[in-house]
Amino acid sequence: MVEYEAVLTRDEHLRVSELALDDVESILNSICQMAIEVRIHWNWRPQLQDQDDEMVLEAAINGHAEAIITFNRVDFEGIAKRFGIMVLSPAEALGKVELR
Repeated sequence: MVEYEAVLTRDEHLRVSELALDDVESILNSICQMAIEVRIHWNWRPQLQDQDDEMVLEAAINGHAEAIITFNRVDFEGIAKRFGIMVLSPAEALGKVELR
C-alpha cells in the first residue's frame, strides 16, 4: 500500500487521472478496507529491475492475485505472466469492475 500511495499521489498521476489528492486517499482507504494481508513465505527475487516492483510482484504471487494494476505494465508483463497473473492498466481494471 505504501508503494501504491507513493505512486498514485505523484503529480503526473494525479494529472492523468484527473483526481484530487482527497479522491486518491479515499480510493486507497477503500482498498485498505477490502485488502487481505499477505505474508511473504517465499522470496522470488530478483525478477524485476526495480526493487519497489519486486515487493508488489511478491505480494501478488503469495496472495494468489488475479492481476497487478499498474501504469508500469512493461516492467511486469513478462514476469507476471509466468506466474499466471494479469497486468492491467488502471483503466482496464476499472472496466472489469464496471462489468461485474
